[in-house]
Amino acid sequence: MTLQNQKTRLDHVHVRALLKGMIRIRRFEDKCAEMYTQQKIRGFLHLYDGEEAIAVGIIPLLTAQDRVVGTYREHGHALARGVPMGAVLAEMYGKAQGCSGGRGGSMHLFSRDHQFYGGNAIVGGGLPMAVGLALADRMQKSDAVTSCFFGEGAVAEGEFHESFNLAALWKLPVLFVCENNGYAMGSALELTEAQTDITAKARCYDIESEAVDGMDVVAVEVAARRALKYIAETGKPYFLECKTYRLRAHSMFDAQLYRSKKEIEEWRQKGPILRFQTWLNDSGLLHSDEVSKIAVEVDDEIAAAVAFAETGTDEPEETLTQFVMAPDRPAPPKQSAPGPTIETTYRDAVKAGIIDAMVRDPRVFLMGEDVGHYGGCYAVSKGLLEEFGPDRIRDTPLSESGFTGAGIGAAIAGMRPIIEVMTVNFSLLALDQILNTAATLRHMSNNQFGVPVVIRMATGAGKQLAAQHSHSLEGWYAHIPGLRVLAPATMEDARGMLWTALEDPDPVLIFENVMLYNRKGDIAENAGPVDIDRAVVRREGSDMSLITYGGSLFKTLEAADALAKDGISAEVIDLRSLRPLDMETIAGSVAKTHRALIVDEGWRSGGLSAEIGMRLAEDSFFELDAPLTRVCSEEVPIPYAQHLEQASIPQAHKIIAAAKTLMEAKP
Repeated sequence: MTLQNQKTRLDHVHVRALLKGMIRIRRFEDKCAEMYTQQKIRGFLHLYDGEEAIAVGIIPLLTAQDRVVGTYREHGHALARGVPMGAVLAEMYGKAQGCSGGRGGSMHLFSRDHQFYGGNAIVGGGLPMAVGLALADRMQKSDAVTSCFFGEGAVAEGEFHESFNLAALWKLPVLFVCENNGYAMGSALELTEAQTDITAKARCYDIESEAVDGMDVVAVEVAARRALKYIAETGKPYFLECKTYRLRAHSMFDAQLYRSKKEIEEWRQKGPILRFQTWLNDSGLLHSDEVSKIAVEVDDEIAAAVAFAETGTDEPEETLTQFVMAPDRPAPPKQSAPGPTIETTYRDAVKAGIIDAMVRDPRVFLMGEDVGHYGGCYAVSKGLLEEFGPDRIRDTPLSESGFTGAGIGAAIAGMRPIIEVMTVNFSLLALDQILNTAATLRHMSNNQFGVPVVIRMATGAGKQLAAQHSHSLEGWYAHIPGLRVLAPATMEDARGMLWTALEDPDPVLIFENVMLYNRKGDIAENAGPVDIDRAVVRREGSDMSLITYGGSLFKTLEAADALAKDGISAEVIDLRSLRPLDMETIAGSVAKTHRALIVDEGWRSGGLSAEIGMRLAEDSFFELDAPLTRVCSEEVPIPYAQHLEQASIPQAHKIIAAAKTLMEAKP
């Protein structure tokens, strides 16, 4: 970051710009409130009235390369950053000309051209992303700063603490700005926090911190200059608590029954615009006629923005699914002729894939709990810390939401992180970041930002780890648009899927079944990338199609071998990709065999097997000579006792029994 002059020069030009910046936000939002009552703006509308000094005092100090992460109350941030007012209002109208193509609305304003990474409807949800953006800048040796705005309500969220810890631990250039307006929606700070001194909380993480009067634009600017100077000199994060007050309701739905009109009026007399304007007039720096000129300039800009939004067009319904995933994806990888083979384990195949990626692309790094010094919970990354160093093999705290969100932010900023979540159940702690950021950002931003992150996790049962460590939740994630979900079972896929996934422009989740890590097999020494779009027929057959994936593949192949001895020819399909599903390969097999049995380690109710079965019922019904059948895990939390654990998940004998019943079924 190239800092501007550290001193605030209160000359005529500068004070006029400060006042105009605040008036511009206030009058724009007054117009937004009017448009809301006319139902031209819908959904939630959170206004910034009373907090303008913060955006105006901080954001203009940032350089073009610096990044801004906002909150759901981010109109002021966007306008202060230079996002055109017409594009902001058109977005709030839901028009195609909006800064997010009408896909984000009031709470999700984005602008790649302005390094504006959007508002976030999830309280505290932008904090881990900001850490990741700063991490990418640090790893790319950029001197950019990421400024992250959030309200005091976010301080109660785990993501606040996880993000502050990571930023301090890794010494990242983040300017954290808490807009403390006293109320988290309708709950006063003293009702929700045992410690109401937020600056004291930040200092607990050894972050340089200060509180400032957020109703005084000059005080905010002076503090921001001091903060940016500190970040430039040390590379470390800085925390500003701007004590302010929102003069309007939490949102336009809010009746404000939790505070008195007298309280609001008392604060209105301390409002940043009135306060600054009065001081300017008393000091002779700016007089009323100049303020009137500013009002005319702003009103003209607002009128032009309204005209722009009013004449905006609706996005055609035909483009509804556009930008759920990137419109341009790499071509399927070319397969090299296999060379000599070596014996390996699934674990080492995954490790080889990580090494391939690290050597091939300097943007790739591995991060997660115990991936470095410990070598990974399942020993996949053992020895990689010594080979690639702590910058690229990055141990994290036990803070799944924090480090997953940081990886997502780093991916947005151009890195290619591999995030290892130790086990699939831990991923639920990061579900907010996966679902609400990684999966949605491309679509909400109208293709301005993508999230090319790879998230690996161990899944499945069989090691007597009991209910909380034996989930098979890949079907849950396959439910989410915007994600690509993979389940490698073979040595080639364990190694090669990672290669292809890292070249994908969208978030890819890879589920590695715990029972496969020790499995041995042969693999070509020159094994490379594999296609991650297509299912594969692992065994040809003519009597029925056995459809499965991941840890159940080899049980299904075992069952198919046993069925062959009884004269039943079973075709085995390895799905490999759970989202998107390769229904073409599945339907082609069923058209040949006319019977389908789905083997899924997930639970039956609402599971992946139900989805595949329904799609076959919709599109291949007349190809079926017997009812659709499935073998799933029993509807119980996975028990600890070995015999009960084995009884609760699909086994070869269950598949054989179901297959024989299917063969006897009549159309």
